Amino acid sequence: MSQENAEFSTEIVERGVENSGPNAGSLSFSVRVRPRLPDFLSSVNLKYVKLGYGYLISHRLYLLLAPPLLAALITRFGKLTWEDLCDNCGLTEALFISGLLCLMLYFYIDSTPRSTYLLDFSCFRPSNEYKISKAEFIELAKKSGNFNDTAIEIQERVLKKSGIGDETYMPKGVFRPGYRTSLKDGRQEASMVMFGAVKDLLAATKVKPKDIRILIVNCGILNTTPSLSSMIINHFKMRHDIQSFNLGGMGCAAGITAIDLAKDLLDAYPSSYALVVSTEAVSYTWYSGNDTDMLLPNCFFRMGAAAIMLSNFRLDRWRAKYELKQLVRTHKGMDNKSYQSIRLKEDSEGRKGISVSKDVIEVGGNALKDNITTLGPLVLPVSEQFHFFTNLVFRRKKTKPYIPDYKLAFEHVCIVATSKKVLDEVQKNLELMEEYMEASRKTLERFGNTSSSSNWYELAYLEFEERVKKGDRVCQIAAGSGFMCNSVVWKALKNVGRPNQSPWIQEDNES
Repeated sequence: MSQENAEFSTEIVERGVENSGPNAGSLSFSVRVRPRLPDFLSSVNLKYVKLGYGYLISHRLYLLLAPPLLAALITRFGKLTWEDLCDNCGLTEALFISGLLCLMLYFYIDSTPRSTYLLDFSCFRPSNEYKISKAEFIELAKKSGNFNDTAIEIQERVLKKSGIGDETYMPKGVFRPGYRTSLKDGRQEASMVMFGAVKDLLAATKVKPKDIRILIVNCGILNTTPSLSSMIINHFKMRHDIQSFNLGGMGCAAGITAIDLAKDLLDAYPSSYALVVSTEAVSYTWYSGNDTDMLLPNCFFRMGAAAIMLSNFRLDRWRAKYELKQLVRTHKGMDNKSYQSIRLKEDSEGRKGISVSKDVIEVGGNALKDNITTLGPLVLPVSEQFHFFTNLVFRRKKTKPYIPDYKLAFEHVCIVATSKKVLDEVQKNLELMEEYMEASRKTLERFGNTSSSSNWYELAYLEFEERVKKGDRVCQIAAGSGFMCNSVVWKALKNVGRPNQSPWIQEDNES
């Protein structure tokens, strides 16, 4: 099999001893094909390269054209004094030219998009009563009587190779005999993690609830009436004209989608605060049946939530931690395999759960490849882009195209902590050093997969370790159902020291 088509790995499985026929007494083997990420180095889709440059031109054209025009006018009239203008043009013409210059300067400043600043964020850490080890997970699953022996064996095997540690958090009520998901359990869990994260964030930023103009909440499976965003508005008594939104069904990628929506709304509402809350209710995603493809989320999903405060006040630049630089969203929903790779369904007994297709790694790899191909022109140094294009134009047909070194574009990478296997494949295909993967691996081990909030636990880890320095660029990457892959790039506006409130502080004290 050629390297270009090597999207699957094989493993030999011993099936047993044949007791009859001409080959009696011999062992028989079968070949099992395991999906892998596509080889990123084998091909480049120019459609996504063009899309990236399209974003660059459409969003930055004013930066290229306006300054030269303004500089030309200033050069032409800047040396003239008021007396020169009056002598040469007359008072009326002088006032007209001065007013025209001021009007052009005003329109340039006003048309320049306001920056979106990340003031601060918080990640919720449940109390120790929710801690669960892998051994306790299996023990409770056995005692619940909800799973047969095969389902227990599958979950035990998956947990062993998952990369998840023994101090993650989950509601142990899901192990009740005959447990079925209920709105009551989902609401209780969601309110605990969301309210806790928002409370910590408001204390850190000193922003009053009534000063928040925009609220966006994302949760993949749990969608209640009233909505989760309404729960927050009611609990914190926010303003009556708040712009509130509730996103669902997008999985781990929804957190970055919510950031993109918040940015667009901030552009529409100058001088405003936007609060984004990302979470997933484990008690509402839990599956208590025995279908193999629906058991995987049980093993990975854990409790968690993140609250993020964004602002477009110009003066907030001096107290903000980060500035949003680029955001790219890639959707593969037009492809049936991608569309059906992750979906909510019911098994033959009516038990609801998330079904994960065996194609999800291949699908996710293709989405990630397309996303970073689009992101490249927005973040890569000019030298890398020049090298890429010259190689693309002059290379021979049978040679691989040059893939830019994305490590030159970011100092830190936060890849959503889904599973050890996925992180291994991403590291291999993007040729990332272990230091780029540390935040994702540590988050997966300590907190498990907290879905759309995972990226923020990873950034919290980098801050806790005091890795983020002024000018550093942080890239968050997340994929989710649909199928979609999103990425966002933040630039640190200052050296980010160890925060007073961090989900990682307890781990430091215990060690």
